[in-house]
Amino acid sequence: MDLEPYRGELVAYCYRMLGSFHEAEDLVQETMLRAWKARDRYDPTRASVRTWLYRIATNVCLTALEGRTRRPLPSGLGAPSEDPRAPLTPALDVPWLQPFPDARFDLEVRADMRLALVAAMQVLPPRQRAVLVLREVLEFTAAEVAEQLGTTAAAVNSALQRARGALAEAGAAEEVVEPDDAAARAVIQRYVRAFETADVPALVRLLAEEAVLEMPPVPLWYRGSRDYGRFMDRVFAMRGTGWVTTPLTANGQPALAAYAPEPDGSHRLHTLQVFTVTAGRVAHNVVFADPRVFEAFGLPRRISSEEIRRER
Repeated sequence: MDLEPYRGELVAYCYRMLGSFHEAEDLVQETMLRAWKARDRYDPTRASVRTWLYRIATNVCLTALEGRTRRPLPSGLGAPSEDPRAPLTPALDVPWLQPFPDARFDLEVRADMRLALVAAMQVLPPRQRAVLVLREVLEFTAAEVAEQLGTTAAAVNSALQRARGALAEAGAAEEVVEPDDAAARAVIQRYVRAFETADVPALVRLLAEEAVLEMPPVPLWYRGSRDYGRFMDRVFAMRGTGWVTTPLTANGQPALAAYAPEPDGSHRLHTLQVFTVTAGRVAHNVVFADPRVFEAFGLPRRISSEEIRRER
């Protein structure tokens, strides 16, 4: 029984359930181990290998979520700040939502993994979360999901309706362009040029009026192009100009790794930024500074001046 072809989609499923890439990898490993131990009891007349694996993964995820608090973004915890000089004190006791490193797995569908949607899903009860992903994203039938969860098709359909309603209330159903969209690429390319040269007015011109900037694990966040720009003024005053960026994608969204200049001419990894682009403007930027996030994306911690010259 070859289970490896299913690993990528199972990691994506567990990520949607947990909001943590690292935990998702661990839970998929546990799923694979359980499946391997139970392989002699697998009955191909009752379910496909894929359906059987998702039943195991669902049980593993639901067990892991027992007694857990949700994984939020800062914007899900309180009102935005209006002080660009507010202390940048990380809240290390909060289990923050993590981004998903697209390059690690060859997944066909990513729009349903965007950060805003995964963050909104975290407010759902775990079983509703499972029903939503299994039915809406993975397109299992109500009967198959009922079998996986040990319930009825009617209960599954009811849970799905409640989950849809909760997401609609959270405003998580809006359309977001894909990172390979030409217009989105052009916006991000202009953003990169402005960012690397610390040109705050140019950055602000690329922002939606109500653009959101948030920075887990710092529980601080800003709303509006004016406060976004004021905070960026602070960042560049602290860290200088001459930044270097590396383009990425995360959660099916455009992203970049930002490297701050060092006195010796090298650049040190500072943040990983994940963008939402709507109507030709940057509407949301989630800026991650967690070293574990950097590890998940396989980002070098430092880039030498020689490496920068070679790349350019």
